Formats: sequence, C-alpha cells, structure tokens
Amino acid sequence: MRRLALLAPLLLIIGFLTFALLRMGGQDPTAMLAGPTATIEEINRLRADYGLDQPMPVQFGIWVGHVLQGDLGRSWITNRAVLGELIDRLPATLELLLCGVALGALLGIPAGMVAAFRRGRFADFASRALALFGFSIPTYFLALSMLLIFFYVLEWSPPGMGRLSLMLTPPPRLTGSYTLDALLAGDGAAARSAFSQLILPVVCVAIATAAPVVSQVRAIVLGVLGTDHISYARAQGLPHAMISRIALRGAATPVVTFVGAELAGLVGTTSLIEYVFAWGGVGQFGLEAIIKGDFAVVQGYVLMLALFSVAMFLIVDLMVLALEPRAALR
Repeated sequence: MRRLALLAPLLLIIGFLTFALLRMGGQDPTAMLAGPTATIEEINRLRADYGLDQPMPVQFGIWVGHVLQGDLGRSWITNRAVLGELIDRLPATLELLLCGVALGALLGIPAGMVAAFRRGRFADFASRALALFGFSIPTYFLALSMLLIFFYVLEWSPPGMGRLSLMLTPPPRLTGSYTLDALLAGDGAAARSAFSQLILPVVCVAIATAAPVVSQVRAIVLGVLGTDHISYARAQGLPHAMISRIALRGAATPVVTFVGAELAGLVGTTSLIEYVFAWGGVGQFGLEAIIKGDFAVVQGYVLMLALFSVAMFLIVDLMVLALEPRAALR
C-alpha cells in the first residue's frame, strides 16, 4: 500500500524532470518536422500547433491533463498515438527481458552459491573472473561482438534484423511473442526463425544479468555462512547438506530482492541491445525517440519505465513477505 501511495507523486516528479530536461536540451523538433525548406513563419506556426510556444509550466500542465485522460500524445515521427505504440511494442521487450533475466539468474545464482561454498578454490576464482568480464564489457560492444562472431565469422546466427526473417510473415498476434504465436498457429518455419533470432539478444541480456548476480549472491551467501546460527549448526555436527539448506534459506530473501531490483534496472541495458539487433521493442523505440527529439514518445517511455519499476518492486515485496513473513513487522 505504501508503494501504491507513492506512485502518483513519483510519476509526477519523474514526468516533470523528464519534461524539463527535454526542453532544456535545446533540441527543437519543429525544424525537423517542417523540413529543410521551411520558412520561419511555417516553423513558428508548427510551434504554435504543438504548444511549444507556451511557457514550460503551461506546457507541462497541459501534458499532465492529457495524461490523466489516458492520452500520452502523438509521436511526431510516426504520427500515431504514443500509448498505442508503446503497448504494441511492449511484448517484444518483455519477451527479451524476461528470457534474458531468467537465463542470467539460472546461471548466476548457482554460480554465486558454488563460489561462496567453495571460497578460495578454483570454482570461486572462475566465477569471479566471469563476473568481472560481464561487468567490464560495455553492453553495446558485447552485442556487436556477438553479431560479428556468430553471424559474420561463424555464420551460425541470422542477421540482427528484427524478431523474424524478412522472408516470413509474422504469425497472428496472440501473446506478442513471435515464437509462442508461431507455435500456437502451427507455423514451424516462423517458430524456428523467431527462436533463432531470439538467441543472441537473450544471451547478451543474460550475460549482463549474470555478472552482478554472481557477485551479489556470493557476497550474500558468504554473509549468511558467517552468522552465529550457521556456526552453531556446524558445532553441533550437522551434515553439510543440512547446513547448506539452512544457509540457502537464509539467503533466499536478499537474493530475490537483488534479482528483482536487477530486473527493474535492466530495461535501459535492454534498450541498447534492442537497438543493435533492431528488435522493435519499447527500448529501441524510446532510444530512437531520444535521438530524434520526439518529446511525446520520450515522456511516455520514461513513464512506462517508472511504472514497470514500481510494479517490479511491488512484486518483490510480496515475494519477500511470502519467504519471510516477519518482514511485515519492520
């Protein structure tokens, strides 16, 4: 309830900061919309049509009024409603983000636990080395390197040109995931193509996810192993398997909290991966809007990121309460 109560003022503050930063950036989209041959009079008329000739507080008040009615404005690039554009592209981003985070968590959590239980051994050094590699390499460089190696050099992967081969027709939209929709429609060729297009972007997101997860899970489990009740369990001669279960139970809550926070923060990272692979999701759409100065899309994109983050933290809170009911008393 506290999360939900903070939602309205949080969105208002984020919306105002985004609005102000866009206006202070000095980028005037009306010159681009009017074209290179437009006169000063035509540009001024466009500014008046879009309300850009008004003071910034007035512009912000008008925008808030429209948002409260469910209107995020129209994209100056596509001339379509921003809300519709974001909703249409959201399944592509969720497919990439959830698959990548799930794979990264499946790899990172066990690796971090093994590193903690075998501290100072080869498994510990190997896990930390891989985590350091994932931390060090920039996301866009990782995505470009994956394309260079697996598409250009080895020719194992299709080109990074969207979610489906250009030679195939997208399946009927049911879930928004081309792979699932193609399977449900019985289109084997489209399903294979969509799955092959999904592999490299998902691996990139998984690497970006696994690196911090390995380090944090290792630190969390080491902290639990150093507590008094684990020392007491060892002194009582409990078997190693039982001590491991006790330690993992104690580490479950902070691990879930960290992975949930990591998922909320990976949307920006996913935007770069979407852009490199021409994925067509919300992240690529928002990044292109920032580059082109499409104010309405950028504001809607930031609001969607804020809503997604709040929703993720709310889900994490509920999961923490299920794992540790005493958290409700804090």
